[in-house]
Formats: sequence, C-alpha cells, structure tokens
Amino acid sequence: MSAVLRIRLVTAAAVLTAYEAAARSGLFYQGVFPPLGAVGRALAATLAAPQFYANLEVTATEIAAGFAIGAVLGVPAGVALGAGPRLRAAFAPYVDAFATAPKVIWLPIAMLALGAGPASKAALAAAAAFFPIVIAVAAGTRHVPAVYVRVARVAHASAWQRLRWVYLPALRVPIVTGLRLGFGLAVTIVLLAEIKISDRGAGFLVIDAYNHFRIAEMDALLIVLFALAVAANGAMGRLAEET
Repeated sequence: MSAVLRIRLVTAAAVLTAYEAAARSGLFYQGVFPPLGAVGRALAATLAAPQFYANLEVTATEIAAGFAIGAVLGVPAGVALGAGPRLRAAFAPYVDAFATAPKVIWLPIAMLALGAGPASKAALAAAAAFFPIVIAVAAGTRHVPAVYVRVARVAHASAWQRLRWVYLPALRVPIVTGLRLGFGLAVTIVLLAEIKISDRGAGFLVIDAYNHFRIAEMDALLIVLFALAVAANGAMGRLAEET
C-alpha cells in the first residue's frame, strides 16, 4: 500500500470517526447528526428507489446540456481572447466581472426568460461553466509558443485550422483544467436552482428531505451526488494526465 493511499484512508477514517462521535455525543439536537448506520440504511434505500434515478436523470441532463454549451462556446472564446490582444483588452474586464458574480443571482432572469423547468437550469449551468473555461483557456493561449502561430500563418492556415492544429493540441491541460472548474460550478448552480424552485431533480429531493427533517436521507443523497461529481471530475483529470 502506497503512502498516499494510507494517508487517504487514515483521513477518511478520522472524518468518519469524528462524525460518529458527534452523532452519539448528545451535544446536538437529535436527528441533526444521524449515526453512520442510519445514513447507511438511508443510502441503501435511496439507491433502491426508482424515483431517485428518475430525478437524477433530470439533474444530469440539465448539467450535461449546460456544461456542453459552456464548453463549446468557452474554448474558442478563450482562444480568441488569449490570441488577440485587442479582443483581450476590450472584453477581458467584462469576462472578469461576470466570472466573479455569483451565478445564482441570475436565477430570476433565467426563470422569467425560460420558465422554471430544465431549460433555465441548463442556461445557468452554461453561464457557470463558460467563464472559468474562458479564463483558463485564455491564460493557456497566451503561453503557446509564438513560433507555432507564425508557422501556421506562413502556411496560410485559416483561423479554424490554427485552432484545430496549433492551439488545441497545445492547450490540452488548460482546457481540461477549465472544464473541471466549469463542471464543478455547473453542478453547483443546477443543484442550487433545483433546491430553490423545482418539483423534480436531485436538488429537489435534497430540499424535500430537509423540509421533512429526513436528515439521514438528505445525507445519503448528498453522499451520492458528491461521489458522482468526484468521479466525473476525476475522469476529466485523467484526460489531462494521459495527454
């Protein structure tokens, strides 16, 4: 067993032990910290419930649609900002301003424009994913060796050909980094939007369990969502390592 794996296992065991001690200490209101056994039973019941997968599919669709839109628009926009000094000077302040604004404040606007259904959640996810992708790709583009770009121009490569054969191969790591950041924000904003106003989706299940004080069930749902998000993020991270 490697030292890194041992550290991870010890850390996980310490966290679980501390949680169980807090649950059984009597210092907290009963039910706020359900014991691990209760959370485990709720987790098993959650994974066995067909309605969980139906709601998870709704959330996954919203996240996937928004993330795909944000990525498709964000990567070329980041290359354009990174490669064009004038574009960068003109638009970088707007990108920075919108990137730092909490995307949840756009929820009322998205609802008015697209309704309270999946379309508004996907739009928010697209906005949340777009800006970190643009920023990461633009920063990486500025460090692409200038000689590559000059050779492409001498060869009369079109803008699309330069993007395809020069920038994208040199930007694998920045692109994956931006995608990972954008994916995390897309997941967060979709769940927040579903918690705020929705009658379906994983976020709705979480807030419904909270409202009815089914804390073990809520914890189980959060564990599943956390595990799925970590798995997806880790898969994207491995893409960067393999390339």
